[in-house]
Amino acid sequence: MKGTAKCYTLAAALIATVVFAAAITIPGGNHDDTGIPNFTKEKAFKVFAASDALSLLLSIASVLICLSILTARYAEDDFLFALPRRLIFGLVTLFLSVTFMMIAYSSAIYLLFGEKKAWILITLAALVCLPVTLYGILQFPFLVELIYSTYGPGIFGKHSNRLIR
Repeated sequence: MKGTAKCYTLAAALIATVVFAAAITIPGGNHDDTGIPNFTKEKAFKVFAASDALSLLLSIASVLICLSILTARYAEDDFLFALPRRLIFGLVTLFLSVTFMMIAYSSAIYLLFGEKKAWILITLAALVCLPVTLYGILQFPFLVELIYSTYGPGIFGKHSNRLIR
């Protein structure tokens, strides 16, 4: 669990770095006199800004959740509920962060090169779905196993009232 949390922390930190840099270097630049972004009135820019902000927040949340696993006290009871629950939330927030990062990337590319052409938008949407789907396919079995082993019937006599904690 500690090794998995380290890997997720690293991945989430890399995503946070990338989306923070993307937020600072706005696609299309700013007006020289006002400093307002050039594409402020475009829908794709609003999609970019919202998805970039969500990706940043979710990746930071994933880093913090995984760090809480690394700094936990590692008591017996923690391994049954608290740590797996944190790992589940860390994995879900990391997946959502990757999804929103890819949406921000595609909207920035569309802003710069799309020129309101539908075929570019369709191609970008298809290409963005590939890494998100791949990540989902690769991590979904692990997520299902975590959920089942944490909340399903087990050999340690887990009780349903412990789910509330």
